[in-house]
Amino acid sequence: MENILNINKPKGPSSFAMVAAVRRKTGVKKVGHAGTLDPLASGVLVVAVGREATKKISEIVGKEKEYVADIKLGMVSSTDDEEGTKALGSDYRPSREEALGALKKFVGEIQQVPPQFSAIKVAGRPAYKSARRGQKLELAARSVLVKEIELLEYNYPDLKIRVVCGPGVYIRSLARDLGEVLGCGAYMSDLVRTRVGDFRIEDSIRIDDLD
Repeated sequence: MENILNINKPKGPSSFAMVAAVRRKTGVKKVGHAGTLDPLASGVLVVAVGREATKKISEIVGKEKEYVADIKLGMVSSTDDEEGTKALGSDYRPSREEALGALKKFVGEIQQVPPQFSAIKVAGRPAYKSARRGQKLELAARSVLVKEIELLEYNYPDLKIRVVCGPGVYIRSLARDLGEVLGCGAYMSDLVRTRVGDFRIEDSIRIDDLD
């Protein structure tokens, strides 16, 4: 069996768990995915089944991606998302105009520091493993491309945005940095990946429907 699947990953399981589920359902050992989604994130996970299909994964990883993210203002998180330990940022309440102005600063080629809890390798070890042991790493900023940001909803402290970006962008880092620019702190409270290249969420299938 050779195929590339557009799976709609639910919140909860890891991307690795979804790949394992595809292996069980298809009986094919050679299975890979294009672009990891955190357990708390949902949406498009492109999964390749079979040796020839997995060879195409590297091309798909580099494709344009689209997300819808919920951001909580006035709070910060140790993981930059809902999973971490929360702390108060500040009680400053930015206006809608201030939020729009701040978001514009993140469109284009930007320098972004990955989250402490990420799969970025430092000295051959994923950063999240060191973070879980309480070690704070100095992660280097990387140049990434954000093509478009649209403010969908804003009702303090909740802000919802749509992001179109190139590979390697961390929406958690975008939320964290937005909070710093606004002077109130922020973290990503929810994330849905709606597109990877030509693979769209409206065309995706649930893992339970995979036959």
